Amino acid sequence: MSQREREERLQIMLNADELQALEDFRFGNRMPSRAAAVRELLRRGLAAEGFLAAGTGVRSQDFGVLDNAPGDEAEGAAEAD
Repeated sequence: MSQREREERLQIMLNADELQALEDFRFGNRMPSRAAAVRELLRRGLAAEGFLAAGTGVRSQDFGVLDNAPGDEAEGAAEAD
């Protein structure tokens, strides 16, 4: 099987602002498709360090593309002081 063959499909739901952010990234980086842009963002995210692990009881809807990750509220409040 070649590296380009993709046998798994991933479906995600985005709100209008998240979709616009994806489209802005896609066109700003001259990506050929939304799928390519999502794969690039996943590659960058997986390579990044310092991300937070989800805690117990955290729901999928608690994670947004443009919103703070769960637990960031406390950090932002502490930084504002």
